Amino acid sequence: MTRILVTGSNDGIGAEIAAELSRRGHDVIRHARNAERAAGLPGEVVLGDLASLESTRELAAAVRELGAPEVVVHNAGTGTDEKTRPVTGDGLERLFQINALAPLLLTALLPVPRRSVFVSSDSIVRGNIRLDDLQHAESWTGDSAYADSKLVMAALAFALARKWPASLINAVHPGWVSTKMSGYAAPLTVAEGADTPVWLAVSEEPEALVSGRFFQKRAVVNLNDQAYDTEVQDKLLAQCLDLVGETLPTA
Repeated sequence: MTRILVTGSNDGIGAEIAAELSRRGHDVIRHARNAERAAGLPGEVVLGDLASLESTRELAAAVRELGAPEVVVHNAGTGTDEKTRPVTGDGLERLFQINALAPLLLTALLPVPRRSVFVSSDSIVRGNIRLDDLQHAESWTGDSAYADSKLVMAALAFALARKWPASLINAVHPGWVSTKMSGYAAPLTVAEGADTPVWLAVSEEPEALVSGRFFQKRAVVNLNDQAYDTEVQDKLLAQCLDLVGETLPTA
């Protein structure tokens, strides 16, 4: 039995990831933004709003109190249909904070896990890591901010994979899944969307025992060369750690 934290596990793909891991006998810590969203969730549940650095720190503290997870599935994320650039109470662009910074902050505040799975998106194919404007202060659209934030997430995952070679750290596109966020016209079920994240989290198949890769349908894919640029990764990691005011733990 493995202890696993799944963020954003109150509904959608995250709920199915948590449920499937539980069905397989693993000890799952579920996460929701607040008590209202957590209502009815089984087992151990932690709360935290990833749009707040303070709340993300409180989330990490709650997880540590329960016992450090061996595996973390960074599933929580957000898109937007807003027409103007959204800014959080921390003064950060909202999609960038939730999709990229919050998983990094959580990673920095927890012991190094054996495996980490970062749920990204195939939208990174049109993404661009703008080291001089990570938060789209100069120009912003919801589509570009989302794609870029998910690309940043993947590049950070690969930077962590290089830093901690004993851990298995990968990113994954779950597919276009029928959820509240993606729309119910999407062709995949939540079970289909959860399949590869669950596989990366716990499988002992040789194909899953790799690190620093981007997966789709249990296969390695390369959707954007920028995510694998080690110079970009290093500069990005340094900038993002500076924004959250943390350093990484030693493996």
